[in-house]
Amino acid sequence: MSLVDILSADRTVSRRTFIKGVIAAGATASSATYLFRSPAMARAQGAPGAVERLVTLNVNGQQRRVDVLPQETLGMTLRYKLGLTGTKFGCDRAECGACSVLLDGVPHYACSLLTHQVRDRQIITIEGLASPGGDLHPVQQAVYDEAGFQCAFCAPGFIMAMVGALQVNPNPTREEMAQALSGNLCRCADYDKILTSAMRAAEYTRLQA
Repeated sequence: MSLVDILSADRTVSRRTFIKGVIAAGATASSATYLFRSPAMARAQGAPGAVERLVTLNVNGQQRRVDVLPQETLGMTLRYKLGLTGTKFGCDRAECGACSVLLDGVPHYACSLLTHQVRDRQIITIEGLASPGGDLHPVQQAVYDEAGFQCAFCAPGFIMAMVGALQVNPNPTREEMAQALSGNLCRCADYDKILTSAMRAAEYTRLQA
């Protein structure tokens, strides 16, 4: 049965489910190739300049072993291989900030980094902010209390940018916070509420310190 036949038979398949299925199938096939490759193939792939496919990433305090393509971005790995869908794809060209994550405490666009570039870095996504007991991070709590977003598609990226900014400057002015968040875009243009949430987040962060 062809791919067209499959899609024609089941129109209920969502775009996300389809993409995740394709990537999962590719990962399974490539993992099998890795595990059952011959010694000669192993030596060839270990040649100078070759990129190791199976890598270990430090994500939200856990060591995650994952099969990564040489050209794969961190955003793709997080969303479709590790299931951390809080990292959103907006523009996919390092302009909107929806995919922002923290690398060693500093906000970065996950869509513009190759996964192989960050294997020795500490990666924090929106899923890693709350405590193990379920208590929200001060920034998350502030956003909740202020109802800071409308559609909230951009919220994870903004929240990660707020966390990074407050680690550097826990007592910002509203103008300083606006500058710190200037790399993130809100398609609902709800910036006033977002900044109010950020200032409340700064207050909560100082109280917790």
